[in-house]
Amino acid sequence: MTFSASVAELVSDGERSVSFEFFPPKTDVGEANLWRAIRDLEPLAPTFVSVTYGAGGSTRDRTVRLTGRIATETSLLPVGHLTCVGATDVELLEVVRAYREAGVNHVLALRGDPDGGPGAPWSSHPGGLEHADDLVRLIRSEGDFTVGVAAFPEGHPEATSLADDAKVLLAKQEAGADFAITQFFFHPDDYFRLVERAAAMGADLPIIPGIMPVTNVSQIQRFAQLAGAAFPADVADRFHSVGDDPQAVIELGVEVAAQMCQALLDGGAPGLHFYTLNRSTSTLRVHELLGLGDLPA
Repeated sequence: MTFSASVAELVSDGERSVSFEFFPPKTDVGEANLWRAIRDLEPLAPTFVSVTYGAGGSTRDRTVRLTGRIATETSLLPVGHLTCVGATDVELLEVVRAYREAGVNHVLALRGDPDGGPGAPWSSHPGGLEHADDLVRLIRSEGDFTVGVAAFPEGHPEATSLADDAKVLLAKQEAGADFAITQFFFHPDDYFRLVERAAAMGADLPIIPGIMPVTNVSQIQRFAQLAGAAFPADVADRFHSVGDDPQAVIELGVEVAAQMCQALLDGGAPGLHFYTLNRSTSTLRVHELLGLGDLPA
């Protein structure tokens, strides 16, 4: 399907972006389940959807194939993911060209986590790229791509300071990035401070906040630790108070996410990006509570 405007153009024109992110399945059964979630969310007409890479690029082929399938079999605009991990620059170019051949012209350019996982020392792959801004330049060298990048409300775990982290975001913009999506977080003020830091450095690309509705307390704590994000004590206490009731955790997760999303939109955020964990129910509930549109009858 052909789209007349890019994500960056839509947001810059004042459109409110609502998007969904999915994790790549490892099996055919998981892929079938993911496809059902995609179809459940398609009637909401999101601005775009994306499918991530597995750790170390381990699901590269499946991710590229799924993203291309979204481009050809649905009404959705897909954003392909690409990381520097475990690939030479020649291999990265092959992936970019595979996306283009599949009809995908939006790519999210990420450095990726070190081979040893978050917290391990980073070293580039032999013949590969060192930083996300290098990857942005490589993608842009291949033609008419819209390129997104990551941003970090609490700062990247490896950043020496929040100011240095904002400089890195500016470097990505100067390399050709058109928009950014943040890591998930739990306090709206963290997002607004990021936008202020970026603007002070001269980075004015649209920054879309990333939201992960809590559905499992231990899981979200693990994700937060891996991502270098805080699961704040005031938020954690609310979830631990209902931790013995899985359904109550889900209900509270929807409530907390909806409240945060409303505060973000009221404060001028250009949209919302939902990390769905390949489950549509909580995202659909938050979407409905915000009055962003209901599913067709």
